[in-house]
Amino acid sequence: MNIEGLDYNTQREKLVLPEYGREVQKMVDHAIGLESKAERQRCAESIVAIMARMFPQNKENGDYKQKLWDHLAIMSNFEFDIDWPFDIDEAKKIATKPEPLAYPMTQIPVRHYGKMLFEIFDKLKAMEPGQERDQLVKLAANQMKRNLRQWSHGSADDEKVANDLARFTDGKVQLDLNSFTFEKMPAAETEKKKKRK
Repeated sequence: MNIEGLDYNTQREKLVLPEYGREVQKMVDHAIGLESKAERQRCAESIVAIMARMFPQNKENGDYKQKLWDHLAIMSNFEFDIDWPFDIDEAKKIATKPEPLAYPMTQIPVRHYGKMLFEIFDKLKAMEPGQERDQLVKLAANQMKRNLRQWSHGSADDEKVANDLARFTDGKVQLDLNSFTFEKMPAAETEKKKKRK
């Protein structure tokens, strides 16, 4: 939408450091283009003084002056030809973007159980039958039921949990639904009321 006289921020050039606002950025852009070095220096000092007044709480930090001059250097894209009162090499490190982190792309058969449950399934495959394994089976089955209820809009069938547990442990864990008791789970309506609060 183009209306004469209206200027939206989305149509303007993106700010380098938005916390200082567009007016400070305009001052920096103006100061870079000044002819005389003395005039540029005086203008830069005035801009830093304005920046300091914008965030008075930062004066308690020991290096706040250094940070202001670093920010001025970043906002000027390091094109400001003045006598810098501080070394601005650190500002160049701040201005460079870090390399993106690699996102772990672990493949799991069904996402609603999550990666941690599949790690438990692998552990259960290797464990010998006994009390420790029975405890882990109980924890896994109850968590599976909670996950099914959460991601399946409240339906968490006991047989589905038993079948999935057997399937993902390669048949090593067979849950006997006649003797196994799941933890009592709150009714779906109660959970919804809790979430609303």
